[in-house]
Amino acid sequence: MSNAVETKPENQQSTEQKPQGLFNRFLATVEFLGNLLPHPITLFAMFCIAIVIFSGIADWFGLSAIDPRPEGAKGRDPDGVIEVVSLLSAEGLQRIVTGLVTNFTGFAPLGTVLVALLGVSVAEHSGMLSAAMRGMVMGASKRLVTFMVVFAAILSNTASELGYVVLIPLAAMIFHSLGRHPLAGLAAAFAGVSGGYSANLLLGTIDPLLAGITTPAAQMIDPTYQVGPEANWYFMMISVFLIAIVGTLVTEKIVEPRLGKYNPDEASIDLNENNIEKLSAKEKSGLKWAGVSLLIVSALLALTIVPENGILRHPETGAVAGSPFLKGIVVFIFVTFAIPGFVYGRVVGTMKNDRDVIDAMSKSMSSMGMYIVLVFFAAQFVAFFKWTNLGTILAINGAALLQALNLTGPEVFVLFIFMCALVNLSLGSSSAQWAVTAPIFVPMLMLIGYAPETIQAAYRIGDSVTNLITPMMSYFGLILAVATKYKKDMGIGTLVATMLPYSMFFFVGWVALFYIWVFGFGLPVGPNSPIYYTP
Repeated sequence: MSNAVETKPENQQSTEQKPQGLFNRFLATVEFLGNLLPHPITLFAMFCIAIVIFSGIADWFGLSAIDPRPEGAKGRDPDGVIEVVSLLSAEGLQRIVTGLVTNFTGFAPLGTVLVALLGVSVAEHSGMLSAAMRGMVMGASKRLVTFMVVFAAILSNTASELGYVVLIPLAAMIFHSLGRHPLAGLAAAFAGVSGGYSANLLLGTIDPLLAGITTPAAQMIDPTYQVGPEANWYFMMISVFLIAIVGTLVTEKIVEPRLGKYNPDEASIDLNENNIEKLSAKEKSGLKWAGVSLLIVSALLALTIVPENGILRHPETGAVAGSPFLKGIVVFIFVTFAIPGFVYGRVVGTMKNDRDVIDAMSKSMSSMGMYIVLVFFAAQFVAFFKWTNLGTILAINGAALLQALNLTGPEVFVLFIFMCALVNLSLGSSSAQWAVTAPIFVPMLMLIGYAPETIQAAYRIGDSVTNLITPMMSYFGLILAVATKYKKDMGIGTLVATMLPYSMFFFVGWVALFYIWVFGFGLPVGPNSPIYYTP
């Protein structure tokens, strides 16, 4: 979701007045049901206990499925039957006790996300990312300002808090300074940051996180299958421009006309003090040298992969596919953020030595405490699900049902994306949601012929488009607080109603792009990412 490591707020908007009406009653119901859910960490702990109990019951009833893999395939039993393995037994308890630590330490997203974040933290704490965002938005012409706000907001997802804390309030101020409705600027930035959460021109921390959850889910069907962080890069790059264009059109054609002319009397703050800080000469110089350092780093990396004898190509085939470069892409995310970030910090004076770099990394790691605890329980859930074979059996039976209903064509993805979008309304964490759904739906859709990379790309659409309209989104309270500065009687219903057109058009546009890209042109969603899978 809008922040892969964040959790839902606890009733922080309960005191707001909610307008009446069918739609607002629906939103109130979503909020109520979302608040009934326990903390995501508690939820995963409950899931773990439920898996243990259910595996015992399913084993007692003799639940099984016919293995669809050919005879002799890796991981296939000689009798061709997949049976439930009970964890509610002496052997099951022994496995839980001995595997608890290794489940956690071996959970792929943990290390990859933390390493990527170390580099991003240097760029963020030096001020480089904030300055780059401000420069993009404030340097745009009046005609392009809406597009640049949405575009910059999408890119800000590289550092999750940047868009919410810096860009959304900045966009509201810019629109007000141009004589436009400040809430239209807020809505445009919010649409880019949250609605376009998965889209980006660069690989960010969300990419290795999701890939690390998809891989073990895919290995239920194919034990050797690997999904890399770059698996959805092509599709997410082109998605940036779709979301930016659709977000711009919705802002200018629907949202801004609906808001009407802004009345300053509605503000709860003194708008005369609403000043925008332009980039200083030092910040511009910092960005220039950071850009130069990025070019140098990119050129050095290119030397390792572009030439046919590049040292980071596959040592046996000489190809890019399966190369150390792609397998180590997280390292390059770290380098391409850390070095320009440090260069910027040196120029502007925010980072003087190695101690400042270490402090930035430490601050970033200290903010990851909640995520690490979440990962501990999520890792146990994923492992338990795999040990019991419940995910595989559910996937095989689900795939058989889809085949019986003749739902094996590309149209199945509309239902899948829609389901993910609905789940997203109440489960406020991208990693938590995918950890729950991937073990079932990745094997299921693999069995009807689709590759995990394609399935993951579809999930990312559903995980993004409803971020804007759920009060359960972790930053919803912050957005509402910014909005009330410009419209003091702003409530949850009003904010959600403002954002609903974005959700609707993002869903339609993004699903259409997915179908055209994948099934129309047959283009891969990422480097060496297959569209189809042959069970």
